[in-house]
Amino acid sequence: MQSSSNVDPAAGRDQIDVERALAEIRAGRPVVLRGEDPVLALSAEAVDGETAAAFAALAGNGARLVLPAPRLRRLGLADRAEAGAVALPVIDPDRIEALALRLDGRIDAPVAPASAGDAAALALMALAQVLPAVLVVPGEAAPPGTLSVAAEAVARYPARQAAALRPVSRAPVPLAGAPDSEFVVFRGGEGLRDQVAVVIGRPDLSGPVAVRLHSACLTGDLFGSLKCDCGDQLRGTAGWMAQHGGGIVLYLDQEGRGNGLANKIRAYDLQARGLDTYEADEALGFGLDQRRFDFAAAMLKALGVTAVRLVSNNPEKAASLEAAGLTVVETQRALGRITPENIRYLTAKRDRAGHALDLDAFACIDV
Repeated sequence: MQSSSNVDPAAGRDQIDVERALAEIRAGRPVVLRGEDPVLALSAEAVDGETAAAFAALAGNGARLVLPAPRLRRLGLADRAEAGAVALPVIDPDRIEALALRLDGRIDAPVAPASAGDAAALALMALAQVLPAVLVVPGEAAPPGTLSVAAEAVARYPARQAAALRPVSRAPVPLAGAPDSEFVVFRGGEGLRDQVAVVIGRPDLSGPVAVRLHSACLTGDLFGSLKCDCGDQLRGTAGWMAQHGGGIVLYLDQEGRGNGLANKIRAYDLQARGLDTYEADEALGFGLDQRRFDFAAAMLKALGVTAVRLVSNNPEKAASLEAAGLTVVETQRALGRITPENIRYLTAKRDRAGHALDLDAFACIDV
């Protein structure tokens, strides 16, 4: 059982407040963010005729739609580098959907700088893994009984979650190609989601350990989607570790580069209409990659790992582990199938995010 002797009571209350706020946002209910600029925030996903009417009654002239910089660029503000707010003199669900989500949406009004409260509301949407667009009205308009959370608590939540990471269960789980494997489940790190370390074989913890940080991919890992190489990398790495002295696969609940499953499928729809993987995420309002790996480093340290031989094509993973105090002695590629369905995806990862992928031999594939 976890000891509470070293837990800061104020920090604990803040974490509970954020967790409750995340549940409210995902359920389509508004939350007050307290601070110098208190706001009442509702996910744009939850705006329909009923909620629009309720917010209109509260808002006076203060309603606005807060959007991140990538979405504003998609709407036509090519050089926009910061989040901004669009005034909503009338709270129209169709207009909100066009500005927040539609591929053909275009900015139709001046965009004001996002306030501190606006930024905190966007941060809460990111933690909740909903669409990064939020309907905001002044906080004092909130109906009695509305859940509230300090804006500072939202900002501190990820780091506090990483610091509170702890193993909660473990057991042998024989895998195809890696029968001597053990699953160690950790709580903390990313929101309310559990994370898994798969210890393959008997890696020597006194030296560099083969490690893969693998972000969960429901479509590729479980269903064998041809749009990515994730499942191949996962199973191929586990089998390779079993034959080469063991290792650790961290299976991290960071679907869709940290955007969440619903947003990943939205991005897939946009890819089907001609955008590449990063263009699709940007059209939805996301940056290049929302994932964090500080908690992955904490998991490795808890398992006794201090030095890593990283199995990855992504240079950001090595940089993140080193920034967290681990030694990355080498990086080797994680191989997967290259197919007509995923060649454009892999090319975008190489060209946009610097992934170490050799695709020249497949240049003849029509993308």
